Amino acid sequence: MKNVAEIAGVSTATVSRTLMKPEKVSSDTRKKVEQAVVKAGYYPNALCRNVKHRKSHNILVIVPDISDPFFLEIIQGIKETALDHSYLIIIVDCVQQIWSKKTIIDLTISKKIAGMLLLGANLPFDITKEQQPNLPPMVMANEFVPELELSTVHIDNLSAAFQSVNYLYKLGHQHIACVAGLETMPLSYYRLQGYIQALRRNNIAIKNEYIVRAHCSYEAGIKAFATLMALPYAPTAIFFYSDIMAVGAIWQAKQLGLRIPQDVSLIGFDNLKCSQYCDPPLTTVAQPSYQIGQKVMLLLLDQLAGKRAKTGSHLLDYELIIRKSTARAESV
Repeated sequence: MKNVAEIAGVSTATVSRTLMKPEKVSSDTRKKVEQAVVKAGYYPNALCRNVKHRKSHNILVIVPDISDPFFLEIIQGIKETALDHSYLIIIVDCVQQIWSKKTIIDLTISKKIAGMLLLGANLPFDITKEQQPNLPPMVMANEFVPELELSTVHIDNLSAAFQSVNYLYKLGHQHIACVAGLETMPLSYYRLQGYIQALRRNNIAIKNEYIVRAHCSYEAGIKAFATLMALPYAPTAIFFYSDIMAVGAIWQAKQLGLRIPQDVSLIGFDNLKCSQYCDPPLTTVAQPSYQIGQKVMLLLLDQLAGKRAKTGSHLLDYELIIRKSTARAESV
């Protein structure tokens, strides 16, 4: 820090103020200090500062599957909001179950984390209501698990699925299938219920063979689409649990010589970037992913500031984005 001050021609106090509270110094001073930091090869160690003050500024973000692009914008919203309040984030991927559990236990026992953000209910450790007081403050995103009594930020997945399937019905489709997520995921339950309720509302019989459960991947979407289209009475429209599955289905349709949407209409979920650029562009449910990340981080910051947590759902808006993967049944 002394070297930085000498290079920049300012005091060590100014260097400290620039790094900790950059808004308190002029842009010229900030630029000189930043250039001096690079020249001196100095990097302030936030972890050491936290140990010195006996207060952690680390937030543990637990992600069900870091390879799923849906979580990227949520993490971006979390990261930028955390940095604005001088917090760092540590990401743990639930796919690495054993490693994740050990890491979380070590961080919790050593008090190296201030709070936890759970981006889904698929966790590498068990949480009960009785155990929660022994853990750092927690907020959940995307899924609603009432028994945990946590603040949760998500959209109304049941209503979004209902609207999507009802839209297919209004296009004249009577043979509508659903590629759902795995039974172990609460999110999958709500989206499947939206599908079922939309069919019942429109007096369409529920066909077990029209409901396929699958892992959230391109390959699973490919396989599920092939299975459904091989049925004696193939569906004319399919609602998918995720965009990733639906994009896989679009690829498989071309392999089978089928046209989307002339032969079968498809709707995805999440409005990932790939949904705009596939051929044809995918009709899908848009979630405010970045805003979900912002909101969960702000709720956690409120708890860390001593404010009482408001448990239960904090619902954000969704939107059905109509693109070219859906068409009226008369053209099928």
